[in-house]
Amino acid sequence: MSEQTNYTIHHFVDGYPLIELKEAATRSRVVVCPERGAIVIHCELNGQELLYLDRDTFLNPQANIRGGIPVLFPICGQLVGGQYEWKGSTYQMKNHGVARVKPWEVIQSGTDNGAYVTLTLHSDEETLASFPFAFELQFTYRLKDGKLSIEQQYTNQSGEQMPMVAGFHPYFATDSKNLAYSSDATKLLDYNDNVEKPFNGTFDLNGLVESVALLDSKRPEIAFPLKSSGGRVHLSYSETFRYAVLWSVEGKPFVCVEPWTALNEALNDKKGLLLVEPGQALQLQMTIAYEA
Repeated sequence: MSEQTNYTIHHFVDGYPLIELKEAATRSRVVVCPERGAIVIHCELNGQELLYLDRDTFLNPQANIRGGIPVLFPICGQLVGGQYEWKGSTYQMKNHGVARVKPWEVIQSGTDNGAYVTLTLHSDEETLASFPFAFELQFTYRLKDGKLSIEQQYTNQSGEQMPMVAGFHPYFATDSKNLAYSSDATKLLDYNDNVEKPFNGTFDLNGLVESVALLDSKRPEIAFPLKSSGGRVHLSYSETFRYAVLWSVEGKPFVCVEPWTALNEALNDKKGLLLVEPGQALQLQMTIAYEA
């Protein structure tokens, strides 16, 4: 099979304009919605759909989408009172930041190195009111060899250091919330009681409201089973993503496994913040694979 016939890109509309990346040889497809925060709403690798999606929240422009892979920037998680202080001023910011609720622009796509699309987001008056830094985000979603890679570039276009947190919020479709995770982490922070606890590789999210964060992993990767399929999801990412956060909702068939570069409240407590110099860019990556 030639490169041209193996990889294809399809544009269509389902509530919003969508972009579908396909790889025939591995029976894989990825669907991205630029208008809804550059979210991935489908990720089918090696014939297995990995993601949960609540279509009602996706189709409602006023709702936060439950499902897919939302982009988190410039915070992950939440701020107490929905606000933070920076250099003597107080700013309001909703959970997970500003990028996931903004329309992104498509700037490039192709099939010469997998099937890929590159999207960009620039700061505007609305983002500057919550986050007083001019920025450009540029993400390339690349489907190749049965894997989805998200290549990220965060550029500081302001005249001072830009503090930021980066992360993703993938909703993985599974009929079990009690999963074994392949990770070298030995400790977790349980946000349900704000207590650090030992982590032995298995965690049960049943009955919990808040998330838990794996704290001390040295290897930038985590793997876990999808009970319904018998296969395993494998996430790998830049070492800058220091934490993997686990979360779910009672009665909903998903578990979120989220790479974050810092924890809740980072813009307030200043712990783990990434500082991007003026005119400079930070480059990160995350890859999702599925092993049947």
